[in-house]
Amino acid sequence: MAHELERLANGATAFASARLSAWHRLGTVTEACMSAEEIMAKAFLGGWAVRKIPVFGVEVVDGVEHRIPCDDKRMTVRRNVVTGETDYLGIVGDEYGVVQNEQCAEILDRLVDETGGAHFETAGSLRNGKSVFVTMKLPDAMRVAGVDNFDLYLVATTSHDGTASLRVDATPIRVVCANTQRAAFDATKGTYLFRHTSNVNSQIAQAREAIGLMWTYMDTFQAAAERMLNAQLVLDELDRVVTQLWPLATDATERSRNNAKQRAATIRYLARDADTQADVRGTHWAGYQALVEYIDHYQPAKDETARANRAVSGAAEALKTRAFDLLTV
Repeated sequence: MAHELERLANGATAFASARLSAWHRLGTVTEACMSAEEIMAKAFLGGWAVRKIPVFGVEVVDGVEHRIPCDDKRMTVRRNVVTGETDYLGIVGDEYGVVQNEQCAEILDRLVDETGGAHFETAGSLRNGKSVFVTMKLPDAMRVAGVDNFDLYLVATTSHDGTASLRVDATPIRVVCANTQRAAFDATKGTYLFRHTSNVNSQIAQAREAIGLMWTYMDTFQAAAERMLNAQLVLDELDRVVTQLWPLATDATERSRNNAKQRAATIRYLARDADTQADVRGTHWAGYQALVEYIDHYQPAKDETARANRAVSGAAEALKTRAFDLLTV
């Protein structure tokens, strides 16, 4: 599955979301905001008791098995929250420090302990528990020319197989699966890495300083959006952007050419006539918003499930990023 969310033995998905339905229609969606304890429980992330155990090799000599210890390596395992069995997670170095899932949520709580209104938004397990993420929505949003709001999030991610450090990112991307996790890393402007060999709780002050870069990013993003709002958009220019986003092969079929014409006409309508662009019509910002609206809601899909899967596949976010770059002035 493209989203890589863990499916548990009881058929549930190790994912939870506050208020907003998951695009991939998996996991638990709550009607209210969640505390750290609640989101750990709803996402099946609590009580894993991740730990290291010795690693041994087995050699057979003259029909007799001999266990050979691997002194500089350890195996990470967890307690399966559904079956109670011990699950293998990965092989790590002897000095590797285990970070529990609960610590990810605790770190976010401590980072925003002076900010009222922040709440946990999503959490999940990826690759059968080898990595996890926890997302907290911040109370303040970016507001572009009094028209559009862009929410901001803190995302804590870690691996239990030694492939990645515990990190916290400030990002405008709401993490719901592996693909949006990667998108958050691409879009982040404030990040902090905690080494698994150190005391993560002692580094909160440094993390706050790193995450402070997000506010600089807000100013930069808002300035770019303001320039787009003040730049007049000629529809022929929008057509050229559409062609760059969805290029046609020289030997394209008649059907492909007709589809391209329909796509261009729909995006023109969204930019020029749709109510959603009423406050920003005729600007580069309206063109960008029209492209985003088309990608999310109008681009053909076999069914709603296919549309949902495409939304989290990474391709949709790549198109939006490219559209922003092409229309930025």
